[in-house]
Amino acid sequence: MDIKYLGHASFFLRSKDAKLVTDPFDPEMTGLKFPKVEADIVTVSHHHHDHDMISLVQDPLGSKPLVVDMPGEVEKLGMRIFGYQSYHDRKKGAERGENNLYKITDGEISVLHCGDLGVVLDNNFVDQIGDVDVLLVPVGGFFTMSADEAVELVKKIEPYIVIPMHYNHAKLNQKTFGELTSVDYFLKKIGSQATTPVPRLTVKKGELGDETKVVVMEICCFGCYPYRLILDSSDNPIFKA
Repeated sequence: MDIKYLGHASFFLRSKDAKLVTDPFDPEMTGLKFPKVEADIVTVSHHHHDHDMISLVQDPLGSKPLVVDMPGEVEKLGMRIFGYQSYHDRKKGAERGENNLYKITDGEISVLHCGDLGVVLDNNFVDQIGDVDVLLVPVGGFFTMSADEAVELVKKIEPYIVIPMHYNHAKLNQKTFGELTSVDYFLKKIGSQATTPVPRLTVKKGELGDETKVVVMEICCFGCYPYRLILDSSDNPIFKA
């Protein structure tokens, strides 16, 4: 499965037959440019404008993509999406409402997109989700779980790859999102060294190691050169064209 980071909580996932975009955002609200992108499926974790600008994504055939914005199970073009209802805060949605997590699989690789998850999942919830290869997790705090809580969630889920999202950086609208912590803060908490962000990952089951790896992704345009994830003999992640 190919993975690109569009910024904030938005990713582009591509399997052999399907294209999917998570949480498309409002450029005016976030301060980030949203690329012109086509997808067969759009997942929306919750209806805040930095996560639900569905109109910015077009179906490759010129029609509207399938929109998934609630719990349940759907499938299109071999891409299966399992939605799980959770909360945007620690008070069962009393402060910011509900949030959906989506487990997305092409039959080989499974990706869990956490949206704006505001609370660490309990063990029963984690068991319900099952095995996860790639975890897309918010780490900036304030609107979501904190970096420390994200580390706790990673330890519970035990994915092969962790990709942090929804954190602060220079291009983000600081008036709205200035309270978020940086990705470096999360890396420090999880005990991972800062690495050069990569523009694209092609994740294959046979190339995953035994231990969890943290991968920071560059906010990517669609002209980015493809990279693929491989593991060296010491089981450390390295990236090659």
